[in-house]
Amino acid sequence: MEKIHWLEQIQSSEHTLIGVQALQLSQLLQRGYPVKPGFVVTEVWRQFSDCLFSSTEITELLHTYLHVNVDDWQQLQQVAQKLRQAIIQKFSVVDLSHAIATAANRWQTPTLIFHPEVLLLQNQQNVLPAQVSINNPEAIAQKLLRIWSQLFSARSLFYWRHIDIDIRHLDIAVLVQPLHNAIASGVLKCQVAKLEIQATYGLGLAITRGEVIPDTYIVDSNGAVRSQLGNKTIAYGVANLPLPPQFTHLLPSDQDELQYLLNGQQYALKEQELQQLIRLGQELSATHPALAYEWAFELKDADAPQLLITQCHNFPTASQLPPSPSLLQGLAAAPGHSIAPAYVVSNLQQIPSHLPPGVIIVAATISPDWLPLLQHAAGFVTERGGLTSHSAILARELGIPAIVSVPQATQIVKTNDLIDLDGSRGEIRLRQQPQMRSHLGGTRHLSWNKRDQSQPIKSSILQASHTPTVPIATQLFVNFSQPHLLDKVLNLPVDGLGLLRSEMMLLNMLEGRITAWLPQHKQELIERWQEQISQFVQVFAPKPVFYRSLDWRSPEFQLLSNSVFGRHDSLSYLQDPTLFDLELSVLAAVRQSGYDNVHLILPFIRTVEEFVFCRQRVEQVGLTQSPQFQLWIMAEVPSVLFLLPEYVKAGVQGVSIGTNDLTQLLLGVDRDLGVTTALNARHPVVMQAIAQIILQAKQAGIPCSICGQAPVLYPEIIDSLVRWGITAISVEADAVEQTYQAIARAEQRLLLEHARHQLPQPKTIKFATEIIGQALKY
Repeated sequence: MEKIHWLEQIQSSEHTLIGVQALQLSQLLQRGYPVKPGFVVTEVWRQFSDCLFSSTEITELLHTYLHVNVDDWQQLQQVAQKLRQAIIQKFSVVDLSHAIATAANRWQTPTLIFHPEVLLLQNQQNVLPAQVSINNPEAIAQKLLRIWSQLFSARSLFYWRHIDIDIRHLDIAVLVQPLHNAIASGVLKCQVAKLEIQATYGLGLAITRGEVIPDTYIVDSNGAVRSQLGNKTIAYGVANLPLPPQFTHLLPSDQDELQYLLNGQQYALKEQELQQLIRLGQELSATHPALAYEWAFELKDADAPQLLITQCHNFPTASQLPPSPSLLQGLAAAPGHSIAPAYVVSNLQQIPSHLPPGVIIVAATISPDWLPLLQHAAGFVTERGGLTSHSAILARELGIPAIVSVPQATQIVKTNDLIDLDGSRGEIRLRQQPQMRSHLGGTRHLSWNKRDQSQPIKSSILQASHTPTVPIATQLFVNFSQPHLLDKVLNLPVDGLGLLRSEMMLLNMLEGRITAWLPQHKQELIERWQEQISQFVQVFAPKPVFYRSLDWRSPEFQLLSNSVFGRHDSLSYLQDPTLFDLELSVLAAVRQSGYDNVHLILPFIRTVEEFVFCRQRVEQVGLTQSPQFQLWIMAEVPSVLFLLPEYVKAGVQGVSIGTNDLTQLLLGVDRDLGVTTALNARHPVVMQAIAQIILQAKQAGIPCSICGQAPVLYPEIIDSLVRWGITAISVEADAVEQTYQAIARAEQRLLLEHARHQLPQPKTIKFATEIIGQALKY
């Protein structure tokens, strides 16, 4: 078939048909490098699009798109959805899918992967994501239509408009390759002076999707290797194919993919595999520098793993770099992708009163009292901060990408620099004017006028939530504090609002003016406060809403002068209960208005005496008169390990484990530092403390939830939490789906173990001892 071009047969003159990536792979293959086989499907989109654009319905929808305001996300989403549905439902590629299936039969593999490339664009890595398909014509046809429909996704339509591309002039080539399971995969960047290797378990999807931090190896020109262990708790594999023995089978994440849970505390590569990669990189550096190669150690039947190059991409050499660095790296604090002008705040003593909309804020640090400034930001970058810092939490709540712990960011980036922020990978690129390749092989610059540059390009498109098919017994809550974004959590599969951070809600409500309201506008404050809380309890009713009372602290709230371990939360209530009493009266008013699903969590309780003081004031406003009302405390100060039974006797009705503060207080690690070390929530000390709190809560007959970042950053601990008997897990909205799946997997494994233990076993096996030992080994 003329429209199918095998990699080993492609000629350089065909580059305008098959795309840069396929051409580079074919050249490597023809020169003897170990390249995954494949073929390219070309010219078909051109024929398909001729038919597509002759459709009256499609033409009308495209006319609507040309006149829609692409900055109005709801309008754009509606147009995009109709376009994609029309393509998938009304067009057929049966002949092509049969031809692809027949050609792929030579590989004798049941699974294929499709890599689309938009031929018109330069530097367009991952513009359209890869698709995995089983090798039969019906499935292949669905994947091809999905690829082509992605040209009309809301993200793509937004992008085409902003870089001034006519959709009718686009062309796509699709690289088709066999897909086997891999023991490890990653990226190899070849430069003259060094190699950089990134590695993770399984297929490379985990890196592409930003779900792991890969292991990193830097190899200098003398062969010396520096390595950095990543965080690799998830791996991907192909269903119904041979698997590495260390993989633990989990629930399917897609009809053609499986997720696996792994021990991320080991390097993905063995020494001999690393040396094999280094030798390959050294050969490539001599002949093909300035390329980044995707690689995999693939498993085929019972054969030994085979190292193959699966993809390759250009990246700029040192001589091509602009005077300032083109890539900065930090910790990926909040997922998402934005391209927008930078706004640099170099003097934290002079926080601006307002910012231009759609900019990426770059500052030494960002505290929660910046919340009003962040409402319309495209994202932010900070020089300081950790993954559990309050600025990172705030970014995740607002749904904007953020990167923390980027050294010298305020010195390297300048205001109005166009930067590309990838919050999933922790990368910042200083972008140049985008370019578009012409059909004649030349390039032209695309204009970015002032209006274009004031608008961010975001790739975090809204998608229909997946309805879970596996019920779970452990409750799943969401952490959320922004009333104007409540639509974001309406359809999530959660059992309630597990943590409403009142201080973040209040900062937004008071527009950053914390201290000015109480003496001058007390009645207005009460009315606003009650209205804000009522929005949450009304949306979630009858599900519970756990409202955490005000937790002011410095330096995070820069308008306050108290120290972090001095006048802090419950201790501040003792010193001056005025605001706490007002807060309690607002909660009482909310419940009296008919919303009995709101409950109270007291933060940072240190002693039984502090709790009793707070409980008495709760009783004075009548909150405890309702039998449905629950009074909880945060379990974040280590004293709770010794005092929990006494807390229960004093009236505590539930505890919520705050791993962010508990970790830093147990290990003496500042949560706002960006250094990633073994001193985190997975440390045995922290895990044993969590286990003790859960077990003590069970013995006391009270519920116990966990609401810190630990289950999101380290999902492998969810197994232990479920095994120990955690009542609920509460996470940010963007982590709900993955946490639901992790809980379901943990519960299924526990049920399976229980079923196995019911079978006759030798009396010498002590099951209870084994379970406790396995649980506490963390």
